[in-house]
Amino acid sequence: MYRIRLHGRGGQGIKTASRILGSAFFSEGFEVQDAPRYGAERRGAPIFATVRAAREPIHERGVIARPDLVLVGDATLVPVAAAGVLLGMAEHSVLLVASDDPPEVWKQRLRLAGPVRTLPASDAERGGLATVGTACAAAAARLVGVIRRGSLESAVRAELADLEPVVVERNLERALDVFERFAALEGSVREGPEPQILALPDPEWIDLPHEPARTSAPDIFGGLTSVEVRTGLWRTLRPVVDREHCHRCHWVCTTFCPDGAIRAAPDGTPEIDYDHCKGCLVCVAVCPAHAIRAVPEQEAERGAGEGAG
Repeated sequence: MYRIRLHGRGGQGIKTASRILGSAFFSEGFEVQDAPRYGAERRGAPIFATVRAAREPIHERGVIARPDLVLVGDATLVPVAAAGVLLGMAEHSVLLVASDDPPEVWKQRLRLAGPVRTLPASDAERGGLATVGTACAAAAARLVGVIRRGSLESAVRAELADLEPVVVERNLERALDVFERFAALEGSVREGPEPQILALPDPEWIDLPHEPARTSAPDIFGGLTSVEVRTGLWRTLRPVVDREHCHRCHWVCTTFCPDGAIRAAPDGTPEIDYDHCKGCLVCVAVCPAHAIRAVPEQEAERGAGEGAG
């Protein structure tokens, strides 16, 4: 059985990538499972999806503990412990990271026993267009070596059928390009061994005394704790205020911001709390003066976002 895990951020097409890969496997006669996993938050939040494919009925369920292939659509997730990118990787596991750094650099950084591959970002992806998920699915299709080009093409068209034709063609072009460029690595991902079920002793019963309310209540009901959750780490695009074009109608953006991450300065200019702005870009959509623009997070970190409120 092939066990594949795909990691990315909400909005990068990781869920769609798992469906494309699952559909391509199915076209080749495999039994397939594909399932995404994410919380209530979407854009920019870490998510992952799993794909299982086998020639026989699949009885496994749940998260893949021992993946044969792990694909990472956003390299910034690798050091985030909560994302669990490296969870369960064994010597046979292959890691593919969407990054311009060469595989040797990643292998040295992570000290992994198994092979490491990289998928250079295209110019379109650097601009924020979500073709990275399709590219990851195409790379996986080539690496397992049992999916033909035609099956991949049909899967991309089927899963993206509801989108505009120009979007479908752009993703298809990207997928087929990646599929051809990974030809030399075809079949380098092997089906992993069946998991060994160990005989575990029955758990012992533990009695926990009830805590008095004066001890437990503050932990459960204490207010003002959400400020410690730096949800700004989820962003892929950052809203930046152009002060010259801003009309100071701060009641619009501050009201529509779902997280209250925008406040007004004394002169009426909106100021964005980037520690807690998740990058939903509602403010960009509702700004009457179009004075708020979306800037890729990496570009903003390099200085393009300086001067933002």
